[in-house]
Amino acid sequence: MVKRNPNFAKLQDGYLFPEIGRRRTKAQEKNPDKKIISLGVGDTTLPINPYITQGLVDKAKGLGTHPMYSGYGAEQGMIDLREKISNKIYNGKISPDEVFVTDGSKCDIARLQVLFGPNVSIAVQDPSYPVYVDGSVIAGTTGDYDKSKEQFNNLVYMVCTPENNFFPDLENLPKTDLIYICSPNNPTGACATKKQLKEIVNFAKKNKSIIIFDAAYNFFIKDESLPKTIYDIEGAKEAAIEVNSFSKPAGFTGVRLGWTVVPKKLKFDDGFSVNKDWNRVMTTLFNGASNISQFGGLAALDDEGQKEMQDTINYYMENARVIKETLDSMGIKTFGGDNTPYIWAHFPRQKSWDVFEKILNEAFVVTTPGSGFGPAGEGFVRFSGFGKKDETIEAVKRIKKLKF
Repeated sequence: MVKRNPNFAKLQDGYLFPEIGRRRTKAQEKNPDKKIISLGVGDTTLPINPYITQGLVDKAKGLGTHPMYSGYGAEQGMIDLREKISNKIYNGKISPDEVFVTDGSKCDIARLQVLFGPNVSIAVQDPSYPVYVDGSVIAGTTGDYDKSKEQFNNLVYMVCTPENNFFPDLENLPKTDLIYICSPNNPTGACATKKQLKEIVNFAKKNKSIIIFDAAYNFFIKDESLPKTIYDIEGAKEAAIEVNSFSKPAGFTGVRLGWTVVPKKLKFDDGFSVNKDWNRVMTTLFNGASNISQFGGLAALDDEGQKEMQDTINYYMENARVIKETLDSMGIKTFGGDNTPYIWAHFPRQKSWDVFEKILNEAFVVTTPGSGFGPAGEGFVRFSGFGKKDETIEAVKRIKKLKF
Protein backbone atom coordinates (compact mmCIF):
# COMPACT_ATOMS: atom_id res chain seq x y z
CA MET A 1 0.00 0.00 0.00
CA VAL A 2 1.07 3.58 -0.69
CA LYS A 3 1.94 5.52 2.45
CA ARG A 4 -0.18 8.53 3.29
CA ASN A 5 1.43 11.94 3.09
CA PRO A 6 2.30 12.45 6.80
CA ASN A 7 1.63 16.19 6.57
CA PHE A 8 -2.12 15.59 6.31
CA ALA A 9 -2.05 14.01 9.77
CA LYS A 10 -0.76 17.32 11.15
CA LEU A 11 -3.87 19.24 10.05
CA GLN A 12 -6.71 20.09 12.37
CA ASP A 13 -9.69 17.71 12.21
CA GLY A 14 -11.42 19.66 9.46
CA TYR A 15 -10.92 22.74 7.32
CA LEU A 16 -12.92 25.59 8.83
CA PHE A 17 -15.54 26.19 6.16
CA PRO A 18 -16.55 22.57 5.49
CA GLU A 19 -17.00 22.19 9.26
CA ILE A 20 -19.29 25.21 9.27
CA GLY A 21 -21.25 23.62 6.44
CA ARG A 22 -21.56 20.35 8.37
CA ARG A 23 -22.94 22.14 11.44
CA ARG A 24 -25.33 24.16 9.31
CA THR A 25 -26.67 20.98 7.70
CA LYS A 26 -27.14 19.41 11.12
CA ALA A 27 -29.08 22.45 12.38
CA GLN A 28 -31.28 22.45 9.27
CA GLU A 29 -32.07 18.75 9.68
CA LYS A 30 -33.17 19.38 13.26
CA ASN A 31 -35.25 22.43 12.24
CA PRO A 32 -36.55 21.73 8.70
CA ASP A 33 -39.16 24.49 8.96
CA LYS A 34 -36.58 27.22 9.70
CA LYS A 35 -34.83 29.28 7.04
CA ILE A 36 -31.15 29.51 7.87
CA ILE A 37 -29.44 32.72 6.73
CA SER A 38 -25.72 32.91 6.13
CA LEU A 39 -23.58 35.77 7.39
CA GLY A 40 -20.65 33.38 7.48
CA VAL A 41 -18.67 32.21 4.47
CA GLY A 42 -17.55 35.16 2.34
CA ASP A 43 -19.23 34.01 -0.88
CA THR A 44 -20.89 36.59 -3.09
CA THR A 45 -24.66 36.61 -3.66
CA LEU A 46 -25.30 39.33 -6.26
CA PRO A 47 -25.48 38.28 -9.92
CA ILE A 48 -22.60 39.39 -12.13
CA ASN A 49 -23.44 42.81 -13.56
CA PRO A 50 -24.64 43.18 -17.20
CA TYR A 51 -21.57 44.76 -18.82
CA ILE A 52 -19.17 42.27 -17.25
CA THR A 53 -21.55 39.40 -18.05
CA GLN A 54 -21.57 40.47 -21.69
CA GLY A 55 -17.79 40.15 -21.78
CA LEU A 56 -18.13 36.55 -20.62
CA VAL A 57 -21.04 35.80 -23.00
CA ASP A 58 -19.36 37.24 -26.09
CA LYS A 59 -16.28 35.09 -25.60
CA ALA A 60 -18.32 31.97 -24.81
CA LYS A 61 -20.35 32.42 -27.99
CA GLY A 62 -17.24 33.16 -29.99
CA LEU A 63 -15.72 29.85 -29.03
CA GLY A 64 -18.46 28.24 -31.12
CA THR A 65 -17.18 29.86 -34.32
CA HIS A 66 -14.04 29.25 -36.37
CA PRO A 67 -12.89 32.90 -36.47
CA MET A 68 -13.10 33.42 -32.68
CA TYR A 69 -12.19 29.98 -31.38
CA SER A 70 -9.03 29.80 -29.28
CA GLY A 71 -7.39 26.92 -27.45
CA TYR A 72 -4.39 27.11 -25.15
CA GLY A 73 -3.36 30.63 -24.31
CA ALA A 74 -0.30 32.03 -22.61
CA GLU A 75 0.06 30.43 -19.18
CA GLN A 76 0.89 33.86 -17.73
CA GLY A 77 -2.39 35.32 -19.01
CA MET A 78 -3.60 37.32 -22.01
CA ILE A 79 -1.25 40.20 -22.67
CA ASP A 80 -4.20 42.61 -23.02
CA LEU A 81 -5.39 41.72 -19.51
CA ARG A 82 -1.89 41.86 -18.02
CA GLU A 83 -1.45 45.33 -19.53
CA LYS A 84 -4.83 46.45 -18.24
CA ILE A 85 -4.08 45.26 -14.70
CA SER A 86 -0.73 47.03 -14.91
CA ASN A 87 -2.34 50.30 -15.95
CA LYS A 88 -5.70 50.27 -14.16
CA ILE A 89 -4.72 48.67 -10.84
CA TYR A 90 -1.08 49.73 -10.47
CA ASN A 91 -0.98 52.93 -12.55
CA GLY A 92 2.03 51.59 -14.44
CA LYS A 93 4.11 51.00 -11.28
CA ILE A 94 4.13 47.30 -12.16
CA SER A 95 5.02 46.15 -15.67
CA PRO A 96 2.76 43.66 -17.52
CA ASP A 97 5.44 40.95 -17.44
CA GLU A 98 5.38 41.11 -13.64
CA VAL A 99 1.63 40.29 -13.65
CA PHE A 100 0.54 36.64 -13.83
CA VAL A 101 -3.17 36.04 -14.43
CA THR A 102 -4.54 32.96 -12.67
CA ASP A 103 -7.65 31.20 -11.39
CA GLY A 104 -7.69 33.03 -8.06
CA SER A 105 -5.62 34.15 -5.10
CA LYS A 106 -6.25 31.03 -2.98
CA CYS A 107 -4.87 28.83 -5.77
CA ASP A 108 -1.90 31.16 -6.14
CA ILE A 109 -1.09 30.98 -2.45
CA ALA A 110 -0.89 27.18 -2.81
CA ARG A 111 1.37 27.51 -5.87
CA LEU A 112 3.58 29.98 -4.01
CA GLN A 113 4.02 27.33 -1.34
CA VAL A 114 5.23 25.02 -4.12
CA LEU A 115 7.55 27.77 -5.39
CA PHE A 116 9.34 28.18 -2.06
CA GLY A 117 9.28 24.52 -1.11
CA PRO A 118 9.27 22.94 2.35
CA ASN A 119 12.58 24.26 3.65
CA VAL A 120 11.50 27.76 4.59
CA SER A 121 10.21 29.27 7.81
CA ILE A 122 7.01 31.32 7.77
CA ALA A 123 5.22 33.95 9.81
CA VAL A 124 1.46 34.49 9.56
CA GLN A 125 -0.86 37.03 11.09
CA ASP A 126 -2.93 35.61 13.92
CA PRO A 127 -5.83 35.58 13.16
CA SER A 128 -5.56 35.04 9.41
CA TYR A 129 -7.11 33.25 6.44
CA PRO A 130 -6.71 29.49 7.15
CA VAL A 131 -5.05 28.54 3.84
CA TYR A 132 -1.80 30.30 4.81
CA VAL A 133 -1.27 27.79 7.61
CA ASP A 134 -3.12 24.73 6.31
CA GLY A 135 -1.54 24.97 2.86
CA SER A 136 1.89 25.31 4.46
CA VAL A 137 1.24 22.28 6.64
CA ILE A 138 0.32 20.18 3.59
CA ALA A 139 3.43 21.41 1.77
CA GLY A 140 5.57 20.38 4.75
CA THR A 141 6.74 23.94 5.34
CA THR A 142 5.68 24.21 8.97
CA GLY A 143 7.79 21.27 10.13
CA ASP A 144 6.81 18.99 12.99
CA TYR A 145 4.24 19.90 15.60
CA ASP A 146 5.67 20.47 19.08
CA LYS A 147 2.96 19.35 21.49
CA SER A 148 4.70 20.89 24.50
CA LYS A 149 4.62 24.33 22.87
CA GLU A 150 1.39 23.68 20.93
CA GLN A 151 2.93 25.03 17.74
CA PHE A 152 4.81 24.03 14.59
CA ASN A 153 8.58 24.35 14.57
CA ASN A 154 8.83 26.52 11.43
CA LEU A 155 5.71 28.60 11.99
CA VAL A 156 5.55 31.93 13.82
CA TYR A 157 2.17 33.40 14.72
CA MET A 158 2.21 37.21 14.55
CA VAL A 159 -0.46 38.13 17.07
CA CYS A 160 -2.73 40.87 15.68
CA THR A 161 -5.35 42.01 18.17
CA PRO A 162 -7.10 45.26 19.14
CA GLU A 163 -4.30 45.86 21.66
CA ASN A 164 -1.70 46.30 18.90
CA ASN A 165 -4.07 47.74 16.28
CA PHE A 166 -4.08 44.41 14.46
CA PHE A 167 -0.49 44.81 13.30
CA PRO A 168 2.48 42.59 14.26
CA ASP A 169 4.95 43.61 16.95
CA LEU A 170 7.99 43.74 14.67
CA GLU A 171 10.44 44.48 17.49
CA ASN A 172 9.82 41.04 18.97
CA LEU A 173 9.26 39.16 15.72
CA PRO A 174 11.95 36.60 14.88
CA LYS A 175 13.37 36.38 11.37
CA THR A 176 11.48 34.08 9.01
CA ASP A 177 11.86 33.48 5.29
CA LEU A 178 8.26 34.28 4.38
CA ILE A 179 5.85 36.76 5.98
CA TYR A 180 2.13 36.52 5.14
CA ILE A 181 0.25 39.82 5.38
CA CYS A 182 -3.40 40.33 4.38
CA SER A 183 -4.70 43.90 4.09
CA PRO A 184 -7.56 44.61 4.25
CA ASN A 185 -7.43 41.69 6.61
CA ASN A 186 -9.66 38.67 6.52
CA PRO A 187 -11.10 38.14 9.14
CA THR A 188 -10.52 41.27 11.25
CA GLY A 189 -11.27 43.88 8.59
CA ALA A 190 -8.21 45.87 9.67
CA CYS A 191 -6.27 47.84 7.04
CA ALA A 192 -2.54 48.44 7.31
CA THR A 193 -1.46 52.07 7.06
CA LYS A 194 1.37 53.30 4.84
CA LYS A 195 3.52 53.71 7.95
CA GLN A 196 2.87 50.13 9.04
CA LEU A 197 3.58 48.71 5.58
CA LYS A 198 6.75 50.75 5.33
CA GLU A 199 7.87 49.26 8.64
CA ILE A 200 7.27 45.70 7.51
CA VAL A 201 8.91 46.27 4.11
CA ASN A 202 12.00 47.60 5.92
CA PHE A 203 11.83 44.66 8.33
CA ALA A 204 11.69 42.17 5.44
CA LYS A 205 14.57 43.81 3.59
CA LYS A 206 16.71 43.90 6.72
CA ASN A 207 16.09 40.20 7.39
CA LYS A 208 16.15 39.17 3.71
CA SER A 209 12.61 37.87 3.97
CA ILE A 210 9.87 37.91 1.34
CA ILE A 211 6.39 39.26 2.08
CA ILE A 212 3.40 37.50 0.53
CA PHE A 213 0.84 40.29 0.49
CA ASP A 214 -2.81 39.30 0.05
CA ALA A 215 -4.72 42.29 -1.32
CA ALA A 216 -7.88 40.41 -2.34
CA TYR A 217 -10.14 42.96 -0.60
CA ASN A 218 -8.36 46.16 -1.66
CA PHE A 219 -11.25 47.22 -3.93
CA PHE A 220 -13.31 47.76 -0.76
CA ILE A 221 -11.00 50.39 0.74
CA LYS A 222 -12.80 53.74 0.95
CA ASP A 223 -10.25 55.64 3.03
CA GLU A 224 -7.96 57.29 0.46
CA SER A 225 -5.15 57.60 3.02
CA LEU A 226 -4.80 53.80 3.11
CA PRO A 227 -2.59 51.98 0.57
CA LYS A 228 -4.41 49.65 -1.83
CA THR A 229 -1.26 47.81 -2.84
CA ILE A 230 2.04 47.14 -1.13
CA TYR A 231 3.74 48.64 -4.16
CA ASP A 232 2.62 52.06 -2.93
CA ILE A 233 5.51 51.59 -0.50
CA GLU A 234 9.04 52.45 -1.55
CA GLY A 235 11.27 49.40 -1.73
CA ALA A 236 8.40 46.87 -1.84
CA LYS A 237 9.41 45.56 -5.26
CA GLU A 238 12.55 44.12 -3.67
CA ALA A 239 10.63 42.53 -0.79
CA ALA A 240 7.08 41.51 -1.72
CA ILE A 241 4.82 39.38 -3.88
CA GLU A 242 1.19 40.49 -4.14
CA VAL A 243 -1.87 38.32 -4.83
CA ASN A 244 -5.29 39.69 -5.80
CA SER A 245 -8.62 38.57 -7.20
CA PHE A 246 -11.76 39.54 -9.11
CA SER A 247 -13.78 37.18 -6.89
CA LYS A 248 -15.48 39.64 -4.58
CA PRO A 249 -15.80 42.95 -6.50
CA ALA A 250 -16.83 41.32 -9.82
CA GLY A 251 -18.71 38.35 -8.36
CA PHE A 252 -16.19 35.90 -9.81
CA THR A 253 -16.10 33.44 -6.90
CA GLY A 254 -17.39 30.80 -9.32
CA VAL A 255 -15.86 32.22 -12.50
CA ARG A 256 -12.36 32.07 -10.94
CA LEU A 257 -9.97 34.84 -11.95
CA GLY A 258 -7.15 36.57 -10.11
CA TRP A 259 -3.53 37.56 -10.50
CA THR A 260 -0.20 37.57 -8.74
CA VAL A 261 2.51 40.21 -9.08
CA VAL A 262 6.12 39.04 -8.84
CA PRO A 263 8.49 41.99 -9.41
CA LYS A 264 11.65 41.41 -11.44
CA LYS A 265 13.66 43.13 -8.69
CA LEU A 266 12.78 40.36 -6.23
CA LYS A 267 15.68 37.90 -5.81
CA PHE A 268 16.53 34.71 -3.95
CA ASP A 269 19.55 34.68 -1.66
CA ASP A 270 21.75 33.53 -4.56
CA GLY A 271 20.63 36.44 -6.72
CA PHE A 272 18.37 34.39 -8.99
CA SER A 273 15.11 35.98 -10.13
CA VAL A 274 11.97 34.95 -8.21
CA ASN A 275 9.98 36.13 -11.24
CA LYS A 276 11.72 33.55 -13.47
CA ASP A 277 11.03 30.67 -11.09
CA TRP A 278 7.41 31.77 -10.70
CA ASN A 279 7.13 31.83 -14.49
CA ARG A 280 8.40 28.24 -14.48
CA VAL A 281 5.76 27.25 -11.92
CA MET A 282 3.06 28.84 -14.08
CA THR A 283 4.22 27.17 -17.30
CA THR A 284 4.78 23.77 -15.68
CA LEU A 285 1.90 23.40 -13.21
CA PHE A 286 -0.73 25.66 -14.77
CA ASN A 287 -2.27 25.94 -18.24
CA GLY A 288 -3.53 29.48 -17.82
CA ALA A 289 -6.81 30.94 -16.62
CA SER A 290 -9.95 30.26 -18.64
CA ASN A 291 -10.05 32.42 -21.75
CA ILE A 292 -13.73 33.11 -21.02
CA SER A 293 -13.00 34.38 -17.50
CA GLN A 294 -10.17 36.55 -18.80
CA PHE A 295 -12.52 38.33 -21.20
CA GLY A 296 -14.74 38.94 -18.18
CA GLY A 297 -11.72 40.45 -16.43
CA LEU A 298 -11.09 42.76 -19.38
CA ALA A 299 -14.71 43.93 -19.22
CA ALA A 300 -14.48 44.41 -15.44
CA LEU A 301 -11.56 46.82 -15.88
CA ASP A 302 -13.31 48.91 -18.54
CA ASP A 303 -14.82 52.14 -17.21
CA GLU A 304 -18.34 50.67 -17.27
CA GLY A 305 -17.12 47.48 -15.62
CA GLN A 306 -15.40 49.39 -12.84
CA LYS A 307 -18.60 51.35 -12.23
CA GLU A 308 -20.51 48.09 -11.95
CA MET A 309 -17.95 46.70 -9.53
CA GLN A 310 -18.26 49.82 -7.39
CA ASP A 311 -22.05 49.37 -7.28
CA THR A 312 -21.52 45.80 -6.08
CA ILE A 313 -19.02 46.94 -3.46
CA ASN A 314 -21.45 49.59 -2.19
CA TYR A 315 -24.19 46.96 -1.85
CA TYR A 316 -22.07 44.67 0.31
CA MET A 317 -20.68 47.54 2.36
CA GLU A 318 -24.21 48.68 3.14
CA ASN A 319 -24.91 45.18 4.47
CA ALA A 320 -21.77 45.46 6.60
CA ARG A 321 -22.97 48.79 7.99
CA VAL A 322 -26.32 47.28 9.00
CA ILE A 323 -24.61 44.36 10.77
CA LYS A 324 -22.07 46.57 12.52
CA GLU A 325 -24.68 49.05 13.76
CA THR A 326 -26.85 46.25 15.11
CA LEU A 327 -24.00 44.62 17.02
CA ASP A 328 -22.81 47.97 18.34
CA SER A 329 -26.34 48.74 19.58
CA MET A 330 -26.25 45.46 21.51
CA GLY A 331 -23.09 46.54 23.32
CA ILE A 332 -20.90 44.11 21.37
CA LYS A 333 -17.46 45.51 20.53
CA THR A 334 -16.85 45.38 16.78
CA PHE A 335 -13.98 46.04 14.38
CA GLY A 336 -13.89 46.32 10.59
CA GLY A 337 -16.92 46.99 8.43
CA ASP A 338 -15.52 50.33 7.21
CA ASN A 339 -13.07 49.34 4.49
CA THR A 340 -14.02 45.67 4.26
CA PRO A 341 -17.37 43.86 4.32
CA TYR A 342 -16.29 41.83 7.37
CA ILE A 343 -17.18 42.65 10.97
CA TRP A 344 -14.98 41.18 13.71
CA ALA A 345 -17.08 40.97 16.89
CA HIS A 346 -15.68 40.33 20.36
CA PHE A 347 -17.46 38.07 22.85
CA PRO A 348 -15.22 38.16 25.95
CA ARG A 349 -15.04 35.09 28.19
CA GLN A 350 -16.89 33.02 25.56
CA LYS A 351 -15.61 30.38 23.16
CA SER A 352 -15.99 31.23 19.47
CA TRP A 353 -17.66 27.93 18.57
CA ASP A 354 -20.08 28.34 21.51
CA VAL A 355 -21.17 31.76 20.21
CA PHE A 356 -21.41 30.31 16.69
CA GLU A 357 -23.68 27.50 17.94
CA LYS A 358 -25.86 29.90 19.91
CA ILE A 359 -26.43 32.19 16.92
CA LEU A 360 -27.00 29.20 14.61
CA ASN A 361 -29.40 27.26 16.84
CA GLU A 362 -31.32 30.18 18.36
CA ALA A 363 -31.34 32.76 15.54
CA PHE A 364 -30.72 30.34 12.64
CA VAL A 365 -27.94 32.53 11.30
CA VAL A 366 -24.56 31.22 10.19
CA THR A 367 -21.42 33.14 11.23
CA THR A 368 -17.74 32.17 11.33
CA PRO A 369 -16.02 31.34 14.65
CA GLY A 370 -12.90 33.41 15.13
CA SER A 371 -10.84 30.55 16.54
CA GLY A 372 -10.88 28.99 13.06
CA PHE A 373 -8.57 31.80 11.94
CA GLY A 374 -5.93 31.15 14.57
CA PRO A 375 -5.37 31.11 18.36
CA ALA A 376 -5.80 34.90 18.70
CA GLY A 377 -9.25 34.61 17.12
CA GLU A 378 -10.66 32.86 20.17
CA GLY A 379 -13.50 34.89 21.67
CA PHE A 380 -14.31 36.55 18.34
CA VAL A 381 -16.85 35.83 15.61
CA ARG A 382 -16.71 37.07 12.02
CA PHE A 383 -19.85 38.38 10.34
CA SER A 384 -19.94 38.75 6.55
CA GLY A 385 -21.67 41.48 4.54
CA PHE A 386 -21.75 39.34 1.40
CA GLY A 387 -25.35 38.25 1.85
CA LYS A 388 -28.54 39.48 0.21
CA LYS A 389 -29.88 42.75 1.60
CA ASP A 390 -33.29 41.43 2.70
CA GLU A 391 -31.73 38.37 4.33
CA THR A 392 -29.14 40.51 6.11
CA ILE A 393 -31.89 42.72 7.54
CA GLU A 394 -33.83 39.64 8.68
CA ALA A 395 -30.69 38.08 10.18
CA VAL A 396 -29.84 41.10 12.33
CA LYS A 397 -33.44 41.27 13.58
CA ARG A 398 -33.07 37.70 14.83
CA ILE A 399 -29.63 38.30 16.33
CA LYS A 400 -30.87 41.39 18.18
CA LYS A 401 -33.22 39.18 20.21
CA LEU A 402 -30.33 37.11 21.59
CA LYS A 403 -28.74 37.57 25.00
CA PHE A 404 -24.97 37.10 25.25
